[in-house]
Amino acid sequence: MTLKIGWIGCGIHATQMLLPQLVRHDVEIVALCDIDAKRLASAGRQFGVKTLTTDADALIKTPGIDAVGMAVGPDQHLAFGKAALERGLPVFMEKPPSGSAAGARELQAASEKSGKPLLLGFMKRYSVGNKIAANIVRSGRFGDVLGLTGYYMTAPGYFVGNVDYTGFFLHHCVHYMDLVSFLVSPVKKLTARKVEKEPGKILFHINFDFECGAIGTIAMGTIQSRGAPVERIELMGDHQRIEVDNVIDIKWNRNPPFKVDDPTATLTDTIDSLTWKPNFTAAANEDPKGYYSLLSDVVPALAGAATAAPNIHDGVTAMERLETLRRELEL
Repeated sequence: MTLKIGWIGCGIHATQMLLPQLVRHDVEIVALCDIDAKRLASAGRQFGVKTLTTDADALIKTPGIDAVGMAVGPDQHLAFGKAALERGLPVFMEKPPSGSAAGARELQAASEKSGKPLLLGFMKRYSVGNKIAANIVRSGRFGDVLGLTGYYMTAPGYFVGNVDYTGFFLHHCVHYMDLVSFLVSPVKKLTARKVEKEPGKILFHINFDFECGAIGTIAMGTIQSRGAPVERIELMGDHQRIEVDNVIDIKWNRNPPFKVDDPTATLTDTIDSLTWKPNFTAAANEDPKGYYSLLSDVVPALAGAATAAPNIHDGVTAMERLETLRRELEL
C-alpha cells in the first residue's frame, strides 16, 4: 500500500536531497508545509503536490496522511515531532532531533507513549563506503575492530554567525556521534582537546574508548575548504585495515605476502587488498551519499515494519555524546 506522507520544510536540503530520493519509493507526498510561501509553491510544483500550507499544525492534521516527514530546525523538530506523535503518526526527521539531549529524550518518551516510531536521518550509516565497511566487519571476515581513526571537517563560512559553534555541533558533529558506534560498538568514554586559531576556526580531536575494547580518534573542525574532500574513516584490525575516503572510495587491506622477488607472484582474492569506487560515468540514478538507502529502511518502518532505520533511541545516544563533547571542549 502506498504510504501517504505530509512533509514539513521545503528548503534546499529537503527539495534537492531528501524528497527526490523519497519519491523513488512507494510513497505519495500528499501535503507540504513551509513558512516561505514562494519556496512552498516551488516545492509543490516540483513534486506535484496540491495541498500546501504555511502552518505545521494544519499539515499534521491533514486528513488521510499516514506519516509525517520533516527537515527543519532543531527546535521545530522537537515541537512538530511531538505534535505528530501525539496525533498517532509515525515520524521521520532529519538530524538533529532537537537542540538538546533533553529534547531528544522528550521525543523518545513521546514515541514510546504513542507506540509509533520516530526515525532519524543518520545517512552516514548508509553512505556507500561506510555501508560496505560495516558489512565487511559484520561478515566476520575482518575479525575484531581494534581501532578507528579519521576526520570529518568543514569550513568556517558554513557556520557564519555561529561563533559559539552550536550549528556546527548540531548539524555536522552529531553525525559521527552516531557513526562511530555503528562501525565499532557502544562508546564507554569520550574525551577531547582543541585548538582555536580564531573565533570560528577550530580543530579538535575526539578520543573514544569503546565497550568492545577498541580505541578511536576522530578529528573535526572548521578549518578546511568545503570544495575539497573532508571525510575519511579507517578501521584497524589484526593484519587488516579498511579505509574509506570521501564516503565513496573504499580499500580493504588484508595480509598479502611479499611479491617483488616471487617469480610466481599473482593476486589472490582471499588475501590481497580489494578496492572499490562508484562509476560516476554511468547513467544511473544512484545515491552514494546514502539518502536513498536510508529511506529504503525508513519507509517500511513508517508503515510498521521492523528495519535497521536509525531511530530516536539512537538520536538520544548521539545527542548525549554531543553534549559530553561540548563539555570536554568547554564550548
